Amino acid sequence: MGPVSDPAVSALLDAPTTVRLRPVFEGNNISYAIGFKHINYVAEAAVLHHFRTAGLPVGELYQRYGLGFEVVELRSRLGALLAVDDEVEAEVVPATKAEAAELTFTVRQFVQRDGRRVTCASSTVRVALRVDGHIAPSGEYPAGLGRFAVPRLGTGDRRELAVTPRPYGGLAEGRGTTGTADPVLAQLIGEENAFGWRWRMPYFYCHFNERVQMSGFLRVMEEAEDLFLADRGLPIKEVLDSRGWIPVVTRSRIRLLDETVMEEELYTVYTIEDIFKSLLYTARMDCYVIRGGELVHTATGTITHGYLREHAPNQWAMATLDEATVAALSSPKRASV
Repeated sequence: MGPVSDPAVSALLDAPTTVRLRPVFEGNNISYAIGFKHINYVAEAAVLHHFRTAGLPVGELYQRYGLGFEVVELRSRLGALLAVDDEVEAEVVPATKAEAAELTFTVRQFVQRDGRRVTCASSTVRVALRVDGHIAPSGEYPAGLGRFAVPRLGTGDRRELAVTPRPYGGLAEGRGTTGTADPVLAQLIGEENAFGWRWRMPYFYCHFNERVQMSGFLRVMEEAEDLFLADRGLPIKEVLDSRGWIPVVTRSRIRLLDETVMEEELYTVYTIEDIFKSLLYTARMDCYVIRGGELVHTATGTITHGYLREHAPNQWAMATLDEATVAALSSPKRASV
């Protein structure tokens, strides 16, 4: 017989939950559709609801025990379109393995389409409980919860910093710097088909007074894609106006490897890994900070993109990438399309 867990911990680990949620209007950027970032936000919100239903709301975990809820990995596969007025039925199923140090959940999002229940997204969400050293717990952790409490999030790989970083400037230095003119980005990019972006992490990407949270990295991933496309001669507005094309995401994954602290300078490298049959391309995102004269790898992820083409008002279909677009995606130099 295994160790006895607190009833709330048992519910967290064993009892599926279902919640009805609506995506936030902010995610309605194109036509009536919700973008990938906010679909991932729904998955996170469903797991937060799961904690509350079990009797372990994340605010109380932090206040009483000094444990910060941290999504450390989020993998999603997007299926049917999620519309701005949809009500999502989100099912959370616990999937934590015995003795695992992270909580794992599968999340499926369903919507109604012409009387049918359709899956619009499937996700795997992994959660750690980060100990906040400046908060003294008011009592013992609920039985069975302690194995998920960690003193820090990961220990990212470190590599030699072979160049002298260029001073960043003040906090008001806009959207940071891009390209190989920055010596650290040049070292990270090397000869890869990649794009680099350096930007100081703002407090509104962070939580628990200190760390960039998963939603912040989802925003970094989306912003890196936007900057990358503009750098390759495929700015989103211009392509939308001239061709009726808009990027669409079919898969995304982000894993936190270490902590990124508020107002640290994040070096993001966005590398094109594959272009599949002129329909989809996959990019890898790697994020680094400089600590103690070394580059620390703090996050990694992948995203698979294609383009939707508006062939009639509010009617969208997958677009086939033409040679000029494939060339722009394939070359580290700006291409004219």
